[in-house]
Amino acid sequence: MTVSQSLDTWSDAMTTQTKLSGHRSSARKFFVMQPDPRGGGKGHGVKIENEDALKYPGFIVFVRAPQPGFSYFTEKPRLIYDKRAGRMPRDLELYAGYWLVSERMRQVLEDVDAEGFAFAECSFILPDGSTGPQYYLCDIVRTLDALDEHASTVLVEIDKDHDTGEEFKIYCVISTTKLVFRDDIVGSSHIFRQIRLARGGGTICDAALRAACKAAGLTGIQFEDFNS
Repeated sequence: MTVSQSLDTWSDAMTTQTKLSGHRSSARKFFVMQPDPRGGGKGHGVKIENEDALKYPGFIVFVRAPQPGFSYFTEKPRLIYDKRAGRMPRDLELYAGYWLVSERMRQVLEDVDAEGFAFAECSFILPDGSTGPQYYLCDIVRTLDALDEHASTVLVEIDKDHDTGEEFKIYCVISTTKLVFRDDIVGSSHIFRQIRLARGGGTICDAALRAACKAAGLTGIQFEDFNS
């Protein structure tokens, strides 16, 4: 059985279980997934040469846009590597709020949950002028409000929108945090951004995606376990 077939079988089983029991808190394990900040040093030495051309309209710097994906790009991102600035990138790095992922990581992500991601292919020039390995900017394009507050143990803070005055919740992760998500909302998704979760950009993955990344030996990824 292939990875895709296994995931399809799992998805069908979970859908049937949810229909039988109504909406329910998930027994699945979920993890905060983010580029691993550990290791010290200068970090990676990669920079996008044409950042100015890739800025979201109205923004003064290149950062993650308010809309998901890269449809606003008018040029292909051009990566350059300066070994004086840091090491070569791992399979996953953080860049301006986006993920920077290798070719093999892109393949894993697309195999597990293609609809959860958008990718922008980059060119990559090494210091000697030769072409570097293939990398992509990656954005998690699925956003859900799936956190089960009653089953979770999480610090909830109230903030206020400066323009509208409307209050909203922020979920803060502390040492005693336990995160539980609702199956009726998550469904067959393996990756999503949990709105207002102040950790790792709110990026949540399930055990299936974590296992696929580990099986592929991908580097530079941190999976934080808040299941108990």
